[in-house]
Amino acid sequence: MDGPLIIGITGMALLLLAFVMNLFKKLEEGSPKYVTLNFVGGSLMAIYALLIGSMPFFVLNAVWGISAGYRLAENWMTSKGTEA
Repeated sequence: MDGPLIIGITGMALLLLAFVMNLFKKLEEGSPKYVTLNFVGGSLMAIYALLIGSMPFFVLNAVWGISAGYRLAENWMTSKGTEA
């Protein structure tokens, strides 16, 4: 297995894990674990998309990862008592 494929499979697994755990009510949608899985998974998938040269797939996953990253930062700022 080559490097890009490992990155892609890992990102896919994290996104699917978050989705399935949410579906079966094991993770709440806005929970830190759920958002972290989406951030890391989306980011890895965006990297994979760049490596394989798929711009539509890159945009989709970059927006996914950035959105989850924003939510993580927002949650972190809120937990510190400040607004994002």
